[in-house]
Amino acid sequence: MTEAAIADLTVRRHRAPLTRPWGESVRTIDVIEVTVRTSDGRVGTGFSWTPTIGSAAVAALLDNDIRDWAISRSTEPHRLWPALWAHLHEAGSGGITTIAMAGLDLALWDLASREGGTSITDHLGARRDSVAVYGSGVNLHYSLDELRAQAERWVAAGYSAVKMKVGRPGRGEDAARVAAVRAIIGDDVALMIDANQRWTLEQALTAMAELEEFQPAWIEEPLRADDTAGHARLRDSIRTPIALGENLHTRYRFREVIDAGACDIVQPNVVRVGGITPFLEIAALADERGVTLRPHLLPELSGQLALTLPTVTEVERVEGAGFAELGLLADDGPVVFDGATLRSAGRSGLGIRFSERFLLAS
Repeated sequence: MTEAAIADLTVRRHRAPLTRPWGESVRTIDVIEVTVRTSDGRVGTGFSWTPTIGSAAVAALLDNDIRDWAISRSTEPHRLWPALWAHLHEAGSGGITTIAMAGLDLALWDLASREGGTSITDHLGARRDSVAVYGSGVNLHYSLDELRAQAERWVAAGYSAVKMKVGRPGRGEDAARVAAVRAIIGDDVALMIDANQRWTLEQALTAMAELEEFQPAWIEEPLRADDTAGHARLRDSIRTPIALGENLHTRYRFREVIDAGACDIVQPNVVRVGGITPFLEIAALADERGVTLRPHLLPELSGQLALTLPTVTEVERVEGAGFAELGLLADDGPVVFDGATLRSAGRSGLGIRFSERFLLAS
């Protein structure tokens, strides 16, 4: 019997306004919907994702180089991913390349799990019924009053861990803001801080000398994500664990930062690394090396994957940024939030079906 192959790949772009903008230059979320049709008539849907920047380039890569190459090839993601990555390597080993690859990879995983009539969680093998969620905010531009109000909402939601941004330019501003949040959430709630690559090594050392007073559970991306040596030096100089990964794009880079002693926690983003296929490899690497894994964003998908991982993790939920909350989905989505926990809704495949509401004209 001849194995079914990819017969067609189509791309549609969606742009949804953020109800809580992430800053003056980040006011929308772009989703690139990818649909695969097979030679025997089956359909799988995946997506690529980016805040504001790069979606047209991602769509073009999918529409041209990836589509042309994928037609008539296998629908098995483990087989297809490394061959496609090798094919696209001249365009770059990560970044837009792997973000685009995720669209096809996720569509193939959706196809496989829908064929079996199961959710992606059950297809991969659920290890638990629920996973903890932590509250997260893209809030560096918030006033102190807005930040306090957000912290009060986190407390009301019952989160046992929350994350806020640091990296304000004024002397002492970060310490005042972290102190305000700590005072509201109390000492029993874990407080993570995220600098989003804003500091030099010297600035990070100065900042952490002030901020460690508030017992942060981790400092995320204190330096440029590519500065492995700088992160290793910082890690040797502070008490707070370092988290990296939302801007690392391959399992090779994750292996480098782990083996260099540059971080304590890895945070792969399932789209930015190229889909479920490499995400699972990175998770296996973290488990092998004894490094904590905390998936970055996209709880609709990363939450489903967290239910299958051998080691228990926590899932990030950014306030107001969920696909369903933004109106991007045709239904309530594939996961159910119950206070500070997440469980699968049991929908077949990835369970992510996009609405037409924010579809961009082709």
